[in-house]
Amino acid sequence: MPDRREDSMIHTDRPSDRFADETLPTVREVIALDAVAQGVPEVLVGDEALDARVRWLHVSDSAGVARLLDGGELLLSTGSSWPAEPADLRRFIGELSDAGLSGLVLELGTHYHYVPAVVVEAARERGLALVVLHREVKFVTLTEAVHSRIITGQTDALRARDEVRERFTALVLRGSPADFIVHQLAQTLGAPVILENLAYEVVASEVPLALEEELFTEWELRSRSAHRRAEQRRRQGGAPGVEDWLIVPVEARGIRWGNLIALPGPEHAAGRTAVLEQGAIALAVGRLADGDTDEWASISRRRLVDGLLAGRFAGVGGAAARIEAAGLPLRGAGLYGVVVSGAAVAAERADAAARALRGRALAGSAPEGVPAPSAVMLLSLPGEVVFDDDAVVAFARALVDPADLDRVTVSVGRRADGIEAALTSLHEAVGLARGRRRRAGRGPHLRRAENRPLVQLVTALRDDHRVLEHGERMLAPLIAHDLSRSGDLLDVLEAMLAHPGNRTAAASASHLSRSVFYQRIALIEELLGTDLDDGETQTALHLALLVRRSAGR
Repeated sequence: MPDRREDSMIHTDRPSDRFADETLPTVREVIALDAVAQGVPEVLVGDEALDARVRWLHVSDSAGVARLLDGGELLLSTGSSWPAEPADLRRFIGELSDAGLSGLVLELGTHYHYVPAVVVEAARERGLALVVLHREVKFVTLTEAVHSRIITGQTDALRARDEVRERFTALVLRGSPADFIVHQLAQTLGAPVILENLAYEVVASEVPLALEEELFTEWELRSRSAHRRAEQRRRQGGAPGVEDWLIVPVEARGIRWGNLIALPGPEHAAGRTAVLEQGAIALAVGRLADGDTDEWASISRRRLVDGLLAGRFAGVGGAAARIEAAGLPLRGAGLYGVVVSGAAVAAERADAAARALRGRALAGSAPEGVPAPSAVMLLSLPGEVVFDDDAVVAFARALVDPADLDRVTVSVGRRADGIEAALTSLHEAVGLARGRRRRAGRGPHLRRAENRPLVQLVTALRDDHRVLEHGERMLAPLIAHDLSRSGDLLDVLEAMLAHPGNRTAAASASHLSRSVFYQRIALIEELLGTDLDDGETQTALHLALLVRRSAGR
C-alpha cells in the first residue's frame, strides 16, 4: 500500500513545543482509540511498557528508522524492510529502544503473518511496548487519530495552564500565606500536598486527617528516600510513575528554600508537574517578598499549636507524627506547655530561645481568654535538660526585648513525656495564664503548674460533665447578670478570691474604689444567696471560676 510507505530519508514532522510527558497520551491510551481498535490490536509486550508517553506517531518500514527518531515516538510499521536474520532483528529492536521509542505497532498480513519470537524477546528484554494489528487499516487514519489526540491534549493543557497560572498569580498578588497556597494546590490536584524546608521538616501540608499518622511517621526518612528515587529517575531520563511522589523545588534568584511534594492523584489537564510548578513560583515570590522574615516557619508552627489545642487531629498518633515531621522531637524529650503574656513573641525568636537550651519550640497564637499580647508554645528539651526557674527566666529573656521583660508573665505546665501529656501541659499553662492579673514588681513573673494543684485538677477534669455542671450551677446568676448588663461581677469575684481576707487589695486589683467594690460584693452575695466569707463557699466558687477560665470564657 503506497500511502503507508516512506523513504528512509523522510521523517514525520513533529510539534516544535515539547510539553511535559504527563500531558501526552500513553501507549495504553493510544491503542484504546477507536481508529486503532479497528485493527484488532493485541498486546504482546505490555504491563509498565504501556505507560510510556507518546509524543508523536511515526510511520516507517525502514530498517534504518532508528536514526530518524528523537524519542517518544510510537512506530507504526508493516515490517516489510526489516532485517531478515534473527541477530539483525534483535539489534534493530535494540536500536529502536536506544533511540527512545515509546512503543512499536506492527501490522500483520502484509509482510509478517506472525511476529518473530526474537522480536518479542528483544522487546520484552528492553521493556519496549509491542502491539500487533490483526486487521489491515489505513495508516493515514491511525496517524490522524493519534495526532488529533496529541494536539487536542496539548491545546487543553495550554488552556488549563493559563487558568492555573491566573489563579496562582492572583494568590501572589493578594499576598496569600504559604499554607493557603498549599491548600489551593491540594484542591487543584485533588491530592495531598506537602511543603517542606531544606531540612526535610514539614512547613505546611494539606493531607486528610486519616493519612497523617501513616504519612508523617518517620517523615524525614520517607522524604529523603523519595528524593533519592526522583534523582535516580532524573538521571535515567525517566518520568515519575503513577505511584511516585512528584517533587518540585521552591527557588528563585539562585536561592532554594524547600520543596513542594504532591502525592499520587488524578491527572490534571494542565499536567500535575505544571500545576505544582505554578505553586512553587507563588511560594518563591512570597519568600522574596518576606525578605529575611521566615514567614513559612511562623505560620506552620502557629497552625500546629493552635490545631493541637483545638483538637484538629484525627488522633494522638497523627498529631505526634505531624509535630515530629515539623522538626519538634517528642521521643525521649521533656515537653512543656508555655504561655508568655505581656509582650509579643515572634515564632523565630521562640525557636531560637529553645535552641539556646538545646531544644525546639512551636509557637502558636494568643490563647483565648489570655490578655494580649501573648503566645502559647510547645517546648521540647532534651531529656537531661532541667527546665527550672533559672532556665525559664533565661528562656523568657531570649524571647522578648529587655524593655518588655518587666511586663512579661511566663506560665509553665508540668513536664510531659509524649503527646497526650504534652497536650495536658499546654492546657495547664493556658489555664494558669487565663484570667490572672500580673503581679507588681520586676519581671519576668513565673507561674508553674506544680505550684497550682487546683489548676492541675481542673485541667485534668476540664471535659468532665460533672465539673462543667458544677461551674454552671455556682456561677449562673453572675453570668446572666454580666451578659445582660455588660457587668463585671465575675471579675470582681475573681479578684476577691485571689486576695482572701484582704478586700483592700482585691478592690485595687479590680480597679474599683472600696465603696464600689463592697457594693459589687453585696450584689454577688444577693444573686448567689450565699456568704462570701465562708471558706467552703470560697473554695467552690474558686473551682467554678477556674473551670470557666479554663474554657477561655
